Amino acid sequence: MDYDAADLKPQQVQKISELVYRAAGINLKQNKEALVRARLMKRLRSLGIRRVADYLDLIEKNPESEEIGCLIDVMTTNKTSFFREMEHFSFLRDSVLPQLTASRLRFWSAACSSGEEPYTLAIILREHLPGIDGRDVRILATDISRCVLKKARQAVYPQTVVQEAPLPQYRKYFIGLHHDRSGAVRVAAEVQRLVHLAYLNLMEPWPMKGGFQVIFCRNVMIYFDRPTQQTLIQRFWAILEDGGYLFVGHSEGLSAIQHRFRYVRPAVYRK
Repeated sequence: MDYDAADLKPQQVQKISELVYRAAGINLKQNKEALVRARLMKRLRSLGIRRVADYLDLIEKNPESEEIGCLIDVMTTNKTSFFREMEHFSFLRDSVLPQLTASRLRFWSAACSSGEEPYTLAIILREHLPGIDGRDVRILATDISRCVLKKARQAVYPQTVVQEAPLPQYRKYFIGLHHDRSGAVRVAAEVQRLVHLAYLNLMEPWPMKGGFQVIFCRNVMIYFDRPTQQTLIQRFWAILEDGGYLFVGHSEGLSAIQHRFRYVRPAVYRK
């Protein structure tokens, strides 16, 4: 099949942008037309759909299908890997975990994508949280895309996304697949057990009532407009325990948003 992004009509770009905004609060309207065109064509190729009109018809007739989540994932996917932005995990290890003495601990990886972030968090906890096996420790990992959640549940990754893992942790928590010559590895079961993967649209009501000590929501808010960012930060404040920590992406400081968090260090805030 021959695909050409130039064939995508402006009104179709607008339609896609509106669908994504309504579903997830993600703003693709400003200076994003080229991105929408390129990534939409990529999605059509993967589905074997020739006409954009047919794809729009598919989504509009099946608003509850997982395809809208897959579209959102395509529109927002950036490079992800284990131990990305290691400064955050180092601060968590050295400064946050020593403070967490309760027997029940809850962490949340919001917009977890294909699982690299929550599994990294789980490795840090297994390595550095004292008495972890005798405590009630869980990591909630959520995403709007059921497509990427399927990948996260498989917990199998190519070498390109695990290469930043420190060698001792790599040897301990990643298991080579004997039947796979590409070098793909599976995350160890003891790491997977700490992580609960679930579908969640951040724009909809949350089933969780609170009690989180740490929330990671990194490289997500860059896609939201200011009112959506404001609302999300207020909701994070409400669901964090007093003294809890919020980690955001390094390009997502809260300086332009009204909030009650205390600045701790770049991209780290405390309630």
